[in-house]
Amino acid sequence: MQRNSFNAQLSFFQKVKNFDYILLFCILALGLISAFSMYSTDGGQILFHSKSHITKFIIFFIMMIFLSFFNIKFWHYFAYLFYIVVLFFLVWASLYGIKASGSQRWINLYFINMQPSELMKVAIIACLAKYYHRIQLNKVNNFQVIFVSLIILILPIMLVISQPDLGTSILIALSGLVVVWLAGINVKYFVYSFLALLISTPFAIALLKPYQKLRILTFLNPDRDPLGAGYQIIQSKIAVGSGGLSGKGFLKGTQSYLEFLPEKHTDFIFTLFAEEHGFLGSIGLLLIYTVVIYRVLKIGSISRSYFAKLFCYGYGTAIFIYITVNMSMVLGLLPIVGSPLPIMSYGGSSMLATMIGFAIVMSAKINHKQLIA
Repeated sequence: MQRNSFNAQLSFFQKVKNFDYILLFCILALGLISAFSMYSTDGGQILFHSKSHITKFIIFFIMMIFLSFFNIKFWHYFAYLFYIVVLFFLVWASLYGIKASGSQRWINLYFINMQPSELMKVAIIACLAKYYHRIQLNKVNNFQVIFVSLIILILPIMLVISQPDLGTSILIALSGLVVVWLAGINVKYFVYSFLALLISTPFAIALLKPYQKLRILTFLNPDRDPLGAGYQIIQSKIAVGSGGLSGKGFLKGTQSYLEFLPEKHTDFIFTLFAEEHGFLGSIGLLLIYTVVIYRVLKIGSISRSYFAKLFCYGYGTAIFIYITVNMSMVLGLLPIVGSPLPIMSYGGSSMLATMIGFAIVMSAKINHKQLIA
């Protein structure tokens, strides 16, 4: 009985027809741009980073297409299980994970070193979307409802902070809070929470690890240690500024090629792109991201299922947050945190999570007329 409910009543060709081809084209465009950017980070050769990134994009893009054919009821039914499995992976990473650069965030799955916190960015949205799916609007602000949603939020956040990974934990919190906001929780709770955050900020800073405090101090004044903690952000600003209006040209970025800019293939990929393609190229990239976000929100607006609406609105807003945080970080407008640029940055876990999110969105588009009881 349950199996039949998962089988879409649409034929295969109807499902294919219902795809959002504009969104699909934009994802492919981002994948193509990221491939050339990664090729550039490897010095104009197909080496480890470019080969790995391109391979993962192709595999996860095909996976996204395949998962898109799953009925939206399937994603609704397994949303809690998705969250629990990723939560288990977070616990496993904290206890037995791979250590690198002082953090213990990854688990070895043989074919990929997975960072569960990246998957939690999507799992938290799906879980809360299901949780609020059947809750009536007049009960959203009940103490019990708010308490359960806070537990769902706090558990993964505490696990990610313990790894330690403060930046990703903040992004997970924002992803979940977006869904809570969209579900209709009273704005006064956000005001109270914000005031409590302001009051507790001095105490929270005292609990930060030395490298986290250093990042904040470096953000406030990068020139205090130009050859140490402030080096990355200073070089990033120089690279972006040197791109000018039209950029230095593909494979001609001096900051990148002369190795002034470390870790350019990960969170700082936008810096390399901006140096090579300038202001006009950066605007073009932002336009593609804008279309992606618009299409995700558009799918949410036409979906009859409340679960699909909440997920699409939440995921679209989360993508906006990830892009804003990443670009603000490399431009020196925010402290450096672990926030990859969706699809563009190197990283299998980030790519996997992003594609799973798009698969659920595409499933919502294909089955946008379907209601979920």
